This record gives sequence, structure tokens and C-alpha cells, in this order.
Amino acid sequence: MTETIQLSPFRHVPETKHELDWAELATLDLAAFDEPGGKARLAKQLHHAVQNPTGFFYITNTGLTQEQIDRQFAIGKSFFDSPHDDKIKHRADLEHGNNFGYTPLGIREISPGAFNNWEVLNLPKFTPAYEADRPQPGIIAAHRQEVEHFARHIHDHIVKKLLILCAIMLEVPEDYFVQTHRYDERSNCHLRYMKYHAANSPQSSRLDGTWFKGHTDFGSLTLVFRQPVAALQVLSRDGSWKWVKSMPGSITVNIGDTLELVTKGFLPSSIHRVVAPPPDQRDVDRLCLMYFVRPEDQMELKSVSSPVLEKSALQAQPGLDAGFTAAEWVKARVLSGRGKVQSEQKQEEVLPGMQIKYHV
Repeated sequence: MTETIQLSPFRHVPETKHELDWAELATLDLAAFDEPGGKARLAKQLHHAVQNPTGFFYITNTGLTQEQIDRQFAIGKSFFDSPHDDKIKHRADLEHGNNFGYTPLGIREISPGAFNNWEVLNLPKFTPAYEADRPQPGIIAAHRQEVEHFARHIHDHIVKKLLILCAIMLEVPEDYFVQTHRYDERSNCHLRYMKYHAANSPQSSRLDGTWFKGHTDFGSLTLVFRQPVAALQVLSRDGSWKWVKSMPGSITVNIGDTLELVTKGFLPSSIHRVVAPPPDQRDVDRLCLMYFVRPEDQMELKSVSSPVLEKSALQAQPGLDAGFTAAEWVKARVLSGRGKVQSEQKQEEVLPGMQIKYHV
């Protein structure tokens, strides 16, 4: 019988009062999706959004209430507040390219002698194939139905809409990407709870202000739920870093490398990093809630056959059509950079012909 674990209400900290160089991001209102002509209008807005100087955008009216979202923050906080010995039982097998489970503090060298100040819990999809692999942490098992409902809603009612909009932009069948991102098929899709320890904590004080080096996400889409601690920055195409503001009632979205690869850069992945918050937020932890969208394991990475791409001068990355699967790509990306100092990496070949870049 699953133990009942009570949750304390989650309270967000106040937003920073500092005037920062905020990025200007477009907002897609998903309430328009089912309106007559709504998908076409949203696809046009999305095209503009991903071509803007940062590639990040907001979505609203996702069908999730703030109460539901805050319950997930409370679940994440409860897990990270539990004893280390309980958390480490669920350690991810990172050494073999599997990032499902718990990633502890201090295992990634960010700069010489300074290690990650964050810890992560990645939950795979709630399907029999994954639930047979490993037991869930107690807090997740105790609230399994609630967590599963939340994750499935994201996939079925948010991600699916965004993938349809991407297909419309490329003038391919609306279900083109949906058919390679099915919930019940094996993939690296996961719900992530993440905690950055406060800037004045011992874990953070040894870092030089950059907590997670500039990078791109390696899946299809990333959804970041609103939280008020300012730390996320995006690299604008003019070479400057802009802060991402947490907008009430929104989810922040960015394109990942998989969609960039198969669309020859038409849907560009966004470069972003995490830095220390402004002074009035340096004594608080930064708790994050995210959903990472990854294609099905057996999907072959190859260019989309699209009228839009055929008319363009875009070129596929060397190695793209070599027959690599999404599972091979994900495993290579999880393994990339292990045993190396993040601040000393500039570029890495993760699969033959497939290069990734790092940004300070």
C-alpha cells in the first residue's frame, strides 16, 4: 500500500525589483487553437516567434490552473527536502546515457574546481515500459495519479498543439510530428523537477555567477513553468544575453536541437544559460518545473520532406541523414561532456558528423 505523504502549500517568492535587460518574447494564446482559422493564425505567430532574436516564446491558456502547477512545485520541493540517502536511491544511470531519475549535487564540473549547484529529478512517461524499470520516489508514488494527470495533460493538450503548429508552418500533414511523439511509445520525454541552491549557499558561492553554461536543449521542445527567481537568460542574435521574465499565467517555450536538425534550421533551437539571480533574490533557492519533449526512440533523424524547406536554401547538418535514431542522439547528448570542465568546452562531436556548440 502506498504511504500517504502530505504536502505543504507552495509559496512563490517575490519577483525581483531590479530593472533587468528583459527579452521581448511573443505570446501565443492557445485558446485560439480550436477557433475557425485559429491554427493558421497561431502557426503564423509561432513562425514569427521562433525567428525573433531569441527564439523563446510564451504560451497561455494551456488548460492547467495555477493550483495544479503549484501542487507540482510542492511535490518537487518535498522531494528535494528529503534526506540525501533517500534521494540517492533513485540516482540516474548517467554513466550509461540514461538521465531518468535523480542527479545529485556536485557531479558536473562547471568551472575548474567548482561543481554544479543544482539537483534534478527526471520522471519518464507513466507507461508500463518505464514503470517496470525502476520504482518511483515515495513522494511521486504517493501522488502518482496527480503527477501522471499533469504530465499527460501537458503532452496531450499542449505539446500536441505546438507540434501541429510546427507542421502547419512546414506545409506538411498536421499530424506529421504528432506521429513521432506519441505518449505511449518509448522516448526520452520527461517531467523535470530541478532545484538550484541559493546564490549565498556553499554550493553556489564557488561558481563565478554562471550556474549552467550556454547551451541548446537536445529534444524537440522544452516547456518551462513560471517561477519568479530571475536567472534564465537567452542569447540574442546580436550576441547579447537577455533575461527571461516570468510572466503570470504563462509557460515559456523554446525549440530544441531535434526540430532544428530535421528542419535544416528552419525551426532554430535557442541558446540559453542560467546565472546567479539579482541581489534581492540571492538568498532563495530556485525551484524549477519543466517538461522536455523528445521524439520516439526509433524515429530516424532525417530531413523533413517539406515544400517550405525545398524552396529554401537551408542545408542539413553533415551526418543528419546517416540513419541515427532519436534514442542514439539522446544517449550521445547525455554522455556528452562527462568528465570535462564545462567552461573549457567550445564544441563537441557527439555522433559522427553531428556537432554541438557550447556558449559561455
